Amino acid sequence: MTSGRVELLAPDGLVRSPAFSHVAVVSGAVRTIYIGGQDAVTADGKIVGKGDLAAQTTQILKNIETALAAAGAGLEHIIKWNVFVVEGQPIQAGFEAFRRFWGDRSTPPPLITAAFVKALGDPDWLAEIDAVAVVPA
Repeated sequence: MTSGRVELLAPDGLVRSPAFSHVAVVSGAVRTIYIGGQDAVTADGKIVGKGDLAAQTTQILKNIETALAAAGAGLEHIIKWNVFVVEGQPIQAGFEAFRRFWGDRSTPPPLITAAFVKALGDPDWLAEIDAVAVVPA
């Protein structure tokens, strides 16, 4: 059996960015992990950082890290992010929190889709992030 492989590509003819790749090619024996939309909520249901996008982004990423660990994966296995931010939020604060959490990784960055939305499931939530991870077998 061949082991799994993930290639993150920034093809010629598309803009190059240190923040994201354009294409993910997954082949061979792998486990794919889908993390549903995470919000800035602790395990006991308390909202973290009301009115503070940076604090909420940090909590969301902690939740994603916890979910990945439960599935035997880590942040290094993320190949795709979907980020939803409530309109009017200062996106730079969330971006900086993400950069601090993500760190300085030398591997190609994952794919990312970001969208501004009118509202999320709770009026105190400012962002929601889901992810797809692939773990080679």
